[in-house]
Amino acid sequence: MMRTRIALMALALLATACKNRRISIINRDLPPRSAERVLEQALDVQRPAPRYYSGRASVELTLPDQSRSFKAHIRSVHDSAAWVSVVPLLGIEVARLLLTPDSLKVMDKVSDRYFVGDTSTARRKFGLPPDLKLFQQALTGAAIGLDPNEKYRSDREEGHYVLTSREKRRFVRAAEDISPGDTLARDRDMRERRLERTLRRAEERDATVQRYWIEPDSFRVARVQIVDLAHDRTAELRYEERGGADINHLPTRIRITLSEPGKVASAVLEMTRIELEGPVQMSFRIPEKYEPMP
Repeated sequence: MMRTRIALMALALLATACKNRRISIINRDLPPRSAERVLEQALDVQRPAPRYYSGRASVELTLPDQSRSFKAHIRSVHDSAAWVSVVPLLGIEVARLLLTPDSLKVMDKVSDRYFVGDTSTARRKFGLPPDLKLFQQALTGAAIGLDPNEKYRSDREEGHYVLTSREKRRFVRAAEDISPGDTLARDRDMRERRLERTLRRAEERDATVQRYWIEPDSFRVARVQIVDLAHDRTAELRYEERGGADINHLPTRIRITLSEPGKVASAVLEMTRIELEGPVQMSFRIPEKYEPMP
């Protein structure tokens, strides 16, 4: 069960042969740009998601009670399925997962057990929300949730343009205060009682704050932060390195952090041997001797 939870966490946290380009995070003066202009250019550089994706990942996973390192083979068909084979340092496959828009299949090849169920059942069983769309968006470096019809505020931070959803400013401040990294320059945290009142009001509105850090030269997204104020949860993705034009500048180093009160889990994926040709094989046959997971 623990191996399955670790593999599934890597899948939820999303969780080379090409030349990598490290994303610049140096501080520099940037000319002001309107939110409408930044949004327009950020959307212009986004390419359609590739139909097929395959690659190898070196994963550093940090959970509240342990840390693990392992390798994985990842294959994906856009909007259809993602296949993950978990291979520790010895090179012997220990787990295999197949995620579709509405189901999850897992094989624990060490314990000879399996799980097959819909995503709601998987969440109840493993305590994690498997989500194919989010996983595939993370692999392809997408600006998750960036909406051309939404209104944003524009700012400049850490050498990037920053787009922030137009929630009330006290909600934006609260989102910063509960995030693992408080990034607003020269910002003073809310007093505890005011923060509690703000979170109660956010829960009544089901408020969510979304922030996007945009590279000033390429206008590709470098970081996405989504704060669910109603449930005091934060999801953050950092695309720390991207490949070259031969793989459409897809990310080759992805850092994913999930946090909620008292818990922080993170994963760093180093992607290599990325290929965008298909079709890809996603074999998943459960041997007869395997038993259902308890």
